[in-house]
Amino acid sequence: MSTYKINAAIQLLPIDTEQKRWDVVDKAIGLIAQSGLNYKVCPFETVVEGTSTEVFELLEKIKQVGLQNSNEILINIKLHAANRDVFFEEKLEKY
Repeated sequence: MSTYKINAAIQLLPIDTEQKRWDVVDKAIGLIAQSGLNYKVCPFETVVEGTSTEVFELLEKIKQVGLQNSNEILINIKLHAANRDVFFEEKLEKY
């Protein structure tokens, strides 16, 4: 895998859970915070910045914690990758 940094927008949607849905989402955001990757929590998703390996390892952990706390989940992912590093700042600098 490439060592370039990518951006991934991650949205976890617990479908069938005994716990409150937000509790499951909070656990996923906790994993993201512990990952050491640059991230931004947004109203509908959380965006992370890291290498492909780091991001996909994090996604696997999010899937695991989601399924430990819910019987079924959906994870929506948007990736921005290039033949160079991709940073949040380049998308937000004009604002």
